[in-house]
Amino acid sequence: MINVTELRPGNYFEEDGNMYQVLDILLNKTAMRKMIAKVKVKNVRSGAISELSRNSGYMIETIRLDKRSMQYIYDNGDSLVFMDQETYEQIEIPKSRLEWEMQFLKGDEIVDIASYNGEILSVVLPAKVALQITECEPAVRGDTVTSARKDAVCETGIRIRVPLFINNGETVLVRTDTGEYDGRA
Repeated sequence: MINVTELRPGNYFEEDGNMYQVLDILLNKTAMRKMIAKVKVKNVRSGAISELSRNSGYMIETIRLDKRSMQYIYDNGDSLVFMDQETYEQIEIPKSRLEWEMQFLKGDEIVDIASYNGEILSVVLPAKVALQITECEPAVRGDTVTSARKDAVCETGIRIRVPLFINNGETVLVRTDTGEYDGRA
């Protein structure tokens, strides 16, 4: 148990049967009042983002998630199959729980699987992934005043906006938190 003011981004805690990940925390102290912690959290099971306000002194039960490195093998129709590299144990995660993550997964990619007490919670992606451009519009010279962008489709099907100099077949880095272009690979 820790005080709510000791939470930091990336911490996990359990409250009222829900598991939360701390995204951001703001501590507000005014004269003659207790400090108030406004904690921006993500519900680990549902993915919903909300804000909780708690007074200083409120105790929270922190938890530690188990992370295992696993390889994405294939799409099984309604679920994705991952395999542990050491034990060759395979697990299936329903696609409905991985809608965002599926946009960045390619075959044979190594990712971390987060679980708590045997319950699989999420797939932890790297900050950036390298994806190949399969479709993009040709650039037209002279159309720009500032940094113009065009639509492109990557090998996994995600649609992103890229600079005009990017062409079909090039590999680009895409941020997994926002789904935006980050540079050439």
